[in-house]
Amino acid sequence: MADDAVLTYLLVDGENIDATLGTSILGRRPQPDERPRWDRLLDFAKDAWDQEVKGLFFLNATTTMPMSFIQALNALGFQPVPLSGDSDVKVVDVAIQKTLRAIKDRDADVMLVSHDGDFLEEVEALLEDDDRRVGLMAFREFRNSGFTALEADGLESFDLEYDVKAFTSALPRIRVIPIEQFDPTQFL
Repeated sequence: MADDAVLTYLLVDGENIDATLGTSILGRRPQPDERPRWDRLLDFAKDAWDQEVKGLFFLNATTTMPMSFIQALNALGFQPVPLSGDSDVKVVDVAIQKTLRAIKDRDADVMLVSHDGDFLEEVEALLEDDDRRVGLMAFREFRNSGFTALEADGLESFDLEYDVKAFTSALPRIRVIPIEQFDPTQFL
């Protein structure tokens, strides 16, 4: 299917990416210039698998509808998916889970942008189709460890900063460096 597929669905769990960036990497709320350039995710997905991409950006709009952000997402080529629900319901997670299950019945590939283990079951089900490409964009060191096990089943992993190049400046991350990528001048 990967060669015949005409579409990649790019599903963005924006809250998860923002929370990981703020809490785990920066230790504070990200400034606008420190957030991912969301259009780069669309470009990367299109280039990586050489096919059209439909970007769905899931938002919790239970308390407020962030119209300026929704307009910006539209301008970048995303389809915003504003959701609402009771405070005890993780509306974004539920919507992404439902979307991943719906994609299973389509002749399409999928890239998920999240660290959240709540999607492991659905991602694993998508990987049962040997012809389907399934990818995960995240900060490698913060993604749920269950995704690592799925790489043996064909899950492709892409680091948001190093592979996707979604940021305009380097983030203060400590990472394991493959020796072939080691540049000592970065430490001098």
